[in-house]
Amino acid sequence: MRVLVVGGGPTGLTLGIELARRGVAVRMIDKATAHFDGSRGDGLQPRTLEVFDDLGVLDAVRAAGAPPAPLHAHLDGRFVGEHWMSEPREPGPGVPYPNGWVLGQSQTEEILRARLLEFGVRVELGTALVGLEQDADGVTARLATGEETRFDYLVGADGGASTVRKAIGVAFPGTTDETFRVLVGDVTAPDLDPTVGHWFAGADAPFQGAALTPLPGTGQFQFISPLGEGDDASLETMQAALDRFSAGVRLTGHGWSTVWRPNVRLAERYRVGRVFLAGDAAHVHPPTGGQGLNTGVQDAYNLGWKLAAQTALDTYETERRAVAARVLGVSTELLNKYVTGAADAHKRGEEGFGLDITYRAPDATGPLVTGDRAPDAPLLDADGKHVRLFDLFRGPHFTRLTFGAPAPDEEHAYAVLRPGEEPGGPASGSRESGGQEPGGGQYGQRGRGRYVVDAEGHAFAGYAAAPGDTFLIRPDGYLA
Repeated sequence: MRVLVVGGGPTGLTLGIELARRGVAVRMIDKATAHFDGSRGDGLQPRTLEVFDDLGVLDAVRAAGAPPAPLHAHLDGRFVGEHWMSEPREPGPGVPYPNGWVLGQSQTEEILRARLLEFGVRVELGTALVGLEQDADGVTARLATGEETRFDYLVGADGGASTVRKAIGVAFPGTTDETFRVLVGDVTAPDLDPTVGHWFAGADAPFQGAALTPLPGTGQFQFISPLGEGDDASLETMQAALDRFSAGVRLTGHGWSTVWRPNVRLAERYRVGRVFLAGDAAHVHPPTGGQGLNTGVQDAYNLGWKLAAQTALDTYETERRAVAARVLGVSTELLNKYVTGAADAHKRGEEGFGLDITYRAPDATGPLVTGDRAPDAPLLDADGKHVRLFDLFRGPHFTRLTFGAPAPDEEHAYAVLRPGEEPGGPASGSRESGGQEPGGGQYGQRGRGRYVVDAEGHAFAGYAAAPGDTFLIRPDGYLA
């Protein structure tokens, strides 16, 4: 099978990795002549960190980035206190990454490109899609280079102005507010402490001002402030905004910058025949809440395994469009608070973490049902070594857990036992000793099937499991 992914941003790269690691012949193209260089979507949410764990890039992401920093508030140039956009949380048995992570988008993309290259796939720059035609058997793509080539499927991850979306005639309804503009850019401010964020405002309007948040590994800050009529995205404009609040901060340079207008849109369809939309090509959000990049990555994570297996393809739109609609609502509510200067405009709740995303049926009830995120839990393997459920899940496969009973004779099936319980039953097809699983150790023993021990009871509790209960976990970490 051959798949063309149009767009080499975080969404396209995630999808490329998902397909390539499953042996799909994937080609990645982007009309840009150079890779993006800037912070843009610099906030990675907890669920995205779980996705990156599975993709094998989390260690690199964590090494390059940093936790969100507190914000030092200044009114009329006077320091008045420290605030957190969201209070740091401790990891729990079911949630190993409870907090967001800060990493500039171009750095995230570089890490994803390096992972993609491990599968022999590169993003072809300067290669624009100019047209496509599809039939029952495949898609013909026409490129600006003059090449015309054939694919089984095509995915548009090519941004809000998506050529793919236009080519398949999908409407993109929504609103754009030209009366409100925000300047976002990367700046150098040697006078500021780079370990914390900074908020500057006037005492008469303390919740309307300019923010500078540190960008790990760059020596820069991401600057954000409302723009007045006629203002541009220049360094002089940024400096003037700070001077207006008596910040006493000197900006010495800037890199990427953009003027953002509220643009809230959701594609009417995510699929037409053999062509799919993902990321900003399917939905655009206000930057409030930091959901754009994260929602796109999770689109790709949902679509990748289905496309590779050519199964349940219609559920991609059903599941992910509903999530995008919800995210648009949350982001727009936060934007309205920001515009009106609400006191809680800079607070972030758990609705933005992505951990509560579910694909359960509307009438489903219960603590954990089909479509819910599969929790993590600490375990012991047969040698008494510490492992996690996420170690068992990691990789492009389904995973079956059977609690308090022997696991069936199939690959990636495990008995989850309480201390002292014997696995019993026949050996699984596990290369005799249980096999070496990606990201984990030896699970199970010779002739006894694969098993792990829930020494602290967190797995049984997290899954509300009774002896004999079995759970099938999809490759994207949701209950099948």
